[in-house]
Amino acid sequence: KMAGSPTPWIGSAYLFLQSTCKTITLPTLYESSQKKPFVFNALKQALADSTGSINGVDMLKVHCSHPHLIVQLRFCKRENCRRFLRSYREGALQESLQSYLQLSLATTTVPLEVELKAGSEHLDKMLKDEDHCLECIYREKPDRLPDEEITELEESFKSLILHQSTNNNVAGKDCSSLKSPSLPYPPQGSSLSPQVTFIFQGQQFDNRTITPDDHQKFAKSVSKKWKQVGRSLQKSCRALRDPVIDNLALEYDREGLYEQAYQMLLRFIQSEGKKATIARLIAALEENGLVSLAEELLGLHSNEDCS
Repeated sequence: KMAGSPTPWIGSAYLFLQSTCKTITLPTLYESSQKKPFVFNALKQALADSTGSINGVDMLKVHCSHPHLIVQLRFCKRENCRRFLRSYREGALQESLQSYLQLSLATTTVPLEVELKAGSEHLDKMLKDEDHCLECIYREKPDRLPDEEITELEESFKSLILHQSTNNNVAGKDCSSLKSPSLPYPPQGSSLSPQVTFIFQGQQFDNRTITPDDHQKFAKSVSKKWKQVGRSLQKSCRALRDPVIDNLALEYDREGLYEQAYQMLLRFIQSEGKKATIARLIAALEENGLVSLAEELLGLHSNEDCS
């Protein structure tokens, strides 16, 4: 390395993805011309979340190797790679991928098994040694430029983000942050929420957006009262106006109460974007006497209380 001429930090890794659900095969979905853009967008959004930037990591190629979908990644900055590794180690990347795939493909859940490799090194075995993982990724230099297919999908993705930003009057042209209201689960603690905090049982809480974890807890616990909660939400949500709730009950009757509740709240999240806040859901739960569920969503149930 010559003074004043630092060598750029570039490394490569392979992310292996496999759905553990028998009815969902990721390679088959990616090979479908109709589903491919949805799978790609979910990958792109989750990877952006993991590094904090839409340009934090590049996808060079997506390999379909049944039953795995293998994504070849290129990192151009050490810090971006470090953020990615932490997100991967903590399970945040896996959760984010599951959520984005779930919503992109309009399905109930997409349970995933993930694996990370750099050359012959299985990084899952050494995740606690972050520096060693970085060395392994740095040693593996990318052997290709992005495929033409990837370039086309990238252009479509950027156009989508730009279109969403324009529609929502987002200032500036920098797409480094994916805080678009049309994304299924907007980042928690968004400053664009209608109110920053709210009061529940005399305590003040941040008015964050509804998370995938909130969504699943709600669907699991609300039981038969999901319709009543839906009717409370419909007062300020056009997407839930009659006859939507009754139609959801009929459409998902065979799948049961969990799916009916899940789909109702999904409609609310997708239509309201950043306005789909926890305060609105808590108010609807309170209105229908579901205080215990509201407490659970706000983390007020300690382990000792659960008896």
